Amino acid sequence: MAKKHKKYTFRKLVNDIHLWLGIGSGIILFLVCLSGTILTFEEEIKSLFAQDFKVAHSNDNRLSLEQLTKSLSAEGRVTNVTLPSETEEPLQFTVKTSPKERRGTTYFVDPYSGEYQKKQKSNLDGFFLSMFKMHRWLLMDMSIGRPIVGIATIIFLVLSISGIILWFPKKIRWKNFKPGLKIKLSANWKRINHDLHNTLGFYACIFLVIMSLTGLFWSFEWYRDAGSEVLGTKVFGNRGGGPKFTSALSPNEKVKTFKEILEISANELNYPGEINLSIPSTDKDVFTITKSNAESWSPVIKDKLVLDRDGTLMHKELFRDKPLNVQIASLIKPIHMGTIYGTFSKIIYFLACLIATTLPITGTLIWINKLKAKKKKKKNVSFA
Repeated sequence: MAKKHKKYTFRKLVNDIHLWLGIGSGIILFLVCLSGTILTFEEEIKSLFAQDFKVAHSNDNRLSLEQLTKSLSAEGRVTNVTLPSETEEPLQFTVKTSPKERRGTTYFVDPYSGEYQKKQKSNLDGFFLSMFKMHRWLLMDMSIGRPIVGIATIIFLVLSISGIILWFPKKIRWKNFKPGLKIKLSANWKRINHDLHNTLGFYACIFLVIMSLTGLFWSFEWYRDAGSEVLGTKVFGNRGGGPKFTSALSPNEKVKTFKEILEISANELNYPGEINLSIPSTDKDVFTITKSNAESWSPVIKDKLVLDRDGTLMHKELFRDKPLNVQIASLIKPIHMGTIYGTFSKIIYFLACLIATTLPITGTLIWINKLKAKKKKKKNVSFA
């Protein structure tokens, strides 16, 4: 009697796609997810090993920003200052210590004593830089590693979607859903491994899809262009700082002090939060102020003001007034990195990335166990 062949179903097709894409990209996905997990709390980890610069409240008289800027000018050209929302924290000045320096060097400054200290390099800087290069380029040349990571990200997106399809039971009943929602720790290691892959993958899936969709903006220009078309606005299109403004004042006209500029910005942006103030270096430069709202739903959202040197408001840009598509485009990076809701979202992303790191391992073990089971079954049939 001829052996009856099983019908090749859609579910079987999805399973094969999930299996072979996972096997083929497992090592790359493991490295990308592992490095992403480590990078989630990069700043927090560095701060644990960094030497604190403490503000000494010896008196209540704060030095003016003009005085502090003048003192720091011995180190180079002062370009901007960050004023934290908490008064006991030091100010952070950015100083270009040489013409070749693009971003400048950060100096922590005590606003009461005027003492300052250059931001110390961490012993972990090299390690996290390697993790960044692994996450983006697999430690390869950018032109080679970036498309490889991009292709692996597309595969990961397919794996996430196919994994969800496979997670759903064949018969849609509540009792059939329950096993996929928990890990049976009392079972043998093979069942536990299966549950770790199936259940944890399900819980992390939505975040992994978001990470994949946003991560592709860095990998492929065509994807970035397509995303810009869909959103109706340029993704990463404001990296140059937006429209340029120049002062309308003549060199001899009276200008506002930093304190007065900050008072004007406080009236325009009447809420507590961290302020970043650009410092004009020529008569044609203006003040640019960005401020984050400490009471906002997201710590990464910033409002922007541009003031002429006499305090005239030249431009006001509030995040809430931007069209939704522009808001989404400006939040691509914090959505991908998990900083969108601060520490809360970073914890969720850390756990999701950690789960993603284990998926290639648990998935490979499931495949190996099935191969062993098939060999054992064939062996038993041959002896029958």
